[in-house]
Amino acid sequence: MQYEPMISDSYYHIFNRGNNKQAIFFETRNYRYLLSLFEKYLLSLCDIYAYSLLPNHFHLLVKTKEEMQAKVISQAFSNCFNAYAKGINKAYQRTGSLFQDRFRRKKIDNEVYLRNLIIYIHQNPQNHGVVSSFKNYEFSSFGSYLKQDDTFVKIDPCLNLFDGKENFEIVHSQFKNNIDSDFNFE
Repeated sequence: MQYEPMISDSYYHIFNRGNNKQAIFFETRNYRYLLSLFEKYLLSLCDIYAYSLLPNHFHLLVKTKEEMQAKVISQAFSNCFNAYAKGINKAYQRTGSLFQDRFRRKKIDNEVYLRNLIIYIHQNPQNHGVVSSFKNYEFSSFGSYLKQDDTFVKIDPCLNLFDGKENFEIVHSQFKNNIDSDFNFE
């Protein structure tokens, strides 16, 4: 399948899952390792607005930086996920594909869709039954928004999409599993 190149100054939903829907994270340090790879490979090319890492898949919302070459952007994502797969394969003496396919990406051109996607990504751990409340999930960017701590997540631009932190929290709490069918995330 031919993939569209990622272009500069654009929002993208990046996602993938384990081969045969199997786990891609086996212990806590694996989640932290992928987050460190985001910092190493991606932050010079894009801003990260939201993420959620679940046992067998992940979601990432990014905005590519201006004046970046499409091939450079796509290659950085490929390098990041390949480094993760190689690290996991080595650590657990496994062989073969960790991921089902190359990373998938969807360009986001609509602000309403963008806001709903942020909520979807944050609520994903609860929607998949990983936790009873998405607000307490450790490997999601939602906690970074509440604490506004030292994080690589671009908090302020995202909060502006929701007219501030208070509204960000309210909207996340009220938006329960009622994502419009027009929003095809998988």
